[in-house]
Amino acid sequence: MQPEEQTTKEKVSILIDRIRPNLQADGGDIELLDVTDDGTVKVRLQGACRGCPGAAMTLKMGVERLLKEHIPEVKTVENIS
Repeated sequence: MQPEEQTTKEKVSILIDRIRPNLQADGGDIELLDVTDDGTVKVRLQGACRGCPGAAMTLKMGVERLLKEHIPEVKTVENIS
């Protein structure tokens, strides 16, 4: 499937799979829950990321920045615990 034929959720899933090893290296993980029509990506941080003081920073400055950079449809990323 060509990138332009992929849904936003498929594009987000592929990108999250690329950054997952970085989170896992620190004992954490991330699960993609949903991508809404308004561009909100809903994820669940897991493992060491749950309750980590740096998790909000990782989410906004890492995950959200990367997704928005590569997928213009993404407007925000929310952690659903």
